[in-house]
Amino acid sequence: MSTIAPAPARTAASVTVGTGALTIEDVVAVARHGASVELDPAALEGVAASRAIVEGLAADPEPHYGISTGFGALATTFIAEDRRAQLQASLVRSHAAGSGAEVEREVVRALMLLRLSTLMTGRTGVRRETAETYAAILNAGITPVVREYGSLGCSGDLAPLAHCALVAMGEGDVRVSPFPEPAPLPESVEGSNHDAIASTSSANGELTDAATALAAAGITPLRLGEKEGLALINGTDGMLGMLALAIDDLRLLLTTADIAAAMSVEGLMGTDAVFAEDLHALRPQRGQALAASNLRRLLAESPIVASHQGPECTRVQDAYSLRCAPQVHGAARDTLAHAASVADAELASAIDNPVLTLDGRVESNGNFHGAPVGYVLDFLAIAVADVASMSERRTDRFLDRARNQGLPPFLADEVGVDSGLMIAQYTAAGIVSELKRLAVPASVDSIPSSAMQEDHVSMGWAAARKLRRAIDGLARVLAIEVMTASRGLALRAPLEPGAATGAIVSLVAGVGAVPGPDRFLSPEIEAITGLVASGEVVATASREAGALV
Repeated sequence: MSTIAPAPARTAASVTVGTGALTIEDVVAVARHGASVELDPAALEGVAASRAIVEGLAADPEPHYGISTGFGALATTFIAEDRRAQLQASLVRSHAAGSGAEVEREVVRALMLLRLSTLMTGRTGVRRETAETYAAILNAGITPVVREYGSLGCSGDLAPLAHCALVAMGEGDVRVSPFPEPAPLPESVEGSNHDAIASTSSANGELTDAATALAAAGITPLRLGEKEGLALINGTDGMLGMLALAIDDLRLLLTTADIAAAMSVEGLMGTDAVFAEDLHALRPQRGQALAASNLRRLLAESPIVASHQGPECTRVQDAYSLRCAPQVHGAARDTLAHAASVADAELASAIDNPVLTLDGRVESNGNFHGAPVGYVLDFLAIAVADVASMSERRTDRFLDRARNQGLPPFLADEVGVDSGLMIAQYTAAGIVSELKRLAVPASVDSIPSSAMQEDHVSMGWAAARKLRRAIDGLARVLAIEVMTASRGLALRAPLEPGAATGAIVSLVAGVGAVPGPDRFLSPEIEAITGLVASGEVVATASREAGALV
């Protein structure tokens, strides 16, 4: 199991797609940051060679699934040669049956990139111009309009992928918004790779029809040949793309959770003794050790912590939400590491049905079933809910006069007149309650389709969609803890916080979140959520404590 590494400070300007596996960082670079796509010439030669096999089978009077037959429950129906182009186009048109809100631009770009990656393995039998068209669409900043509902996660993400294939045929709707030239990151966010966490906005850009957009970009629409319709829609690319993006988000947010916890431990007059390295070595869970290390570094040489370490302090133990932060945050890290290992394996996969084997056979298979991806998407939603739940409990302790070690009730300026941060905790509690509902697994909820041919499905796409919402919620809950802890630490004056936590107090004060009379609180919560999501909180703490993991 690998340890979690910080997000890179820069993303690649271009990503080469060939027969090898893409990385999570490659997916993020193309999907979020507009890296261009280049196709490996040697891999394109392999694509052409596999296409020759398909064309040979198309001329065979014996039926071959997906090449000279119908699909799904119609797999035994032979299709005459002069109807096969219509068969492939009809497949895409009929499967582009999504409904609901538009899926985010980064998700659509991720799934198109991952489908292109499978095409470039030479195991699908498409023509090289089909792969080249997908690359051209990505590089032109053309984003197919994909609707939120339609995928059961088996045979892969059929409807979302079909909407993209439809656009490659010059049909359907798109949004056009080329990425600007990448600018240097400002010094304040060096070390961060994030523009936003799990954005819920629609794909941005001007809405137009695919034919117009392709013509403007000089891209010739595809006329699909045998098997190509199948090859463009049979894959776990949507759920996998969202998994890769979620991993990128959570690598940032779990480090942020350690920072928020350290601020709360300090502000609530807790002890750092429980984070000692030898104590955590007694339970050698890897993620736990990383989280404890972060907390030690963040609390090192804190004047507030030092102020109550003498024999006059009668507190025996801190509450679990303080004392057990490394155990919970560490378990989430280990879950994330497992999810990353599953994502890495899926990124190295060639998923299609039927598939061309290395020895030239064309075989049906079930690799499009999304169970491996769906399970870890659900697993991550559980971890997200639990980390957020612990964060909210720490926020609540700050507001309770009986538990906050001498701070004003609700951290109010004028007790009785001001409500302080009372309702900010309500907001966090409401989000946590929703996160618990979102933690209910989607992958156990199979529903049969295709006249019982597809009688067990993964619901991996649904698992990914709810995880994106959960990650957005986690960022907001952590932001509220950071805001609350910052006010609590400020109210400890003249005692001073440590260097790293003090830097966060100053950062938060920069958006106006300081002690004082009641005021319009929502803009402050949104501003601090932006600091969390952009990576500014992690970058600021890391400048004082050293690079956090």
